Amino acid sequence: MSEATVRNTTSADAKTSLGTVGAASNKPTSGRKIEQLSTGQATWRRLRHDKASMIAMGFIVFLVLLAVFAPVLAMVTGHDPAQQYRETGLTATGLPTGPGHEFWFGADQLGRDELVRIAYGARVSLLVGVVASMCGSLIAVVIGVLAGYFGGWVDNVLSRITDFVMTIPFLLCALALVSVFGASIRMCLFVVIFFSWAVTGRVIRAQVQVLKKKEFVEAARSLGASDASIIVKDILPNLTETIIVYTTQGIPSCIVFEASLSFLGMGIVPPTPSWGGMLSEAAGNSIYMVAPWLVFFPGLFLLMTTLSFNILGDGLRDALDPKAGRRMLAKRRKRKGLAAVAGAAPVVAQVSAAKDDLAVAAQSALASGSVAGARPVAAAHSVSAAHSVAAVRSVPMGKEGH
Repeated sequence: MSEATVRNTTSADAKTSLGTVGAASNKPTSGRKIEQLSTGQATWRRLRHDKASMIAMGFIVFLVLLAVFAPVLAMVTGHDPAQQYRETGLTATGLPTGPGHEFWFGADQLGRDELVRIAYGARVSLLVGVVASMCGSLIAVVIGVLAGYFGGWVDNVLSRITDFVMTIPFLLCALALVSVFGASIRMCLFVVIFFSWAVTGRVIRAQVQVLKKKEFVEAARSLGASDASIIVKDILPNLTETIIVYTTQGIPSCIVFEASLSFLGMGIVPPTPSWGGMLSEAAGNSIYMVAPWLVFFPGLFLLMTTLSFNILGDGLRDALDPKAGRRMLAKRRKRKGLAAVAGAAPVVAQVSAAKDDLAVAAQSALASGSVAGARPVAAAHSVSAAHSVAAVRSVPMGKEGH
């Protein structure tokens, strides 16, 4: 028998062994069902695998519960947010009492409970942030859709209005309005809403200009659909993701606007607690230098709230965008794949060594002229290589999110 015949026989035995192992590992599992998910379920699954977004959502849920149960907290501590407890909240020298058993977050310069005031301040911040962001998004949708869909003089007029709003100085306008109409929560809401829709309106206008040229819109128009029907049934459903993301990301901006107005004395009127007002009271007479908790706790809640809403908005944007979701999954697979390859390096070395032994055995059998003895040796080494390949396939690659 020639050398080529021995090589072909050895290769066939090795392929048979490797094929058996591969077929066993690729055998479909019985009872596995293909799961069909709705858009909301798929979005939640992608969002659930984003740890930062889940942590941010957890803090937001905690903040909402703190705001809802603020009266319960006041009942438990026995402290009203506007009541002054000078006997226990102030020391003999008139300084605020620090954090302790009586006042968990300490007391302010008037002896009021800082924790209870922060809980009631969360109500104001969430109210202004959510209401202002939703109203601003509604204005942005109306102006952006009309400007982007109709174009022409409608687009020119609405775009100039948007540019005008974006060029107005925020603080100067707020100062002028408050000096004329007085500071109140309604005026604070009006100012925040007035300055919160312009950027979102521009984004929606650009998307509508792209959507109105799509084939499905042209088909609806050719079938005799009215402009109102096309906007409601074809344009707005494709803007849902953008509206959700920008509304979520607009909440922290509105909260910061309210805190800035309250800090400057143009927002929520005392004694109604607000985080910006609490910071303003602490900084007004430099009491924070001897009572740093008066700045630390309101500032911490303001920072964590804005950060959490921003992180959640980014997570929603990635979860609602399938392309972004696939990019997230690809990055996760790449990280886990690199770790798995590093763990499989010793096994890969064993496979290479087994292949080298197989080649050496075949050459030695040919050199000795014993073809009958070559087959058992080659088969044994091919089985060894097959087991090594199976070991490589059994290396855990990590669970990946779908």
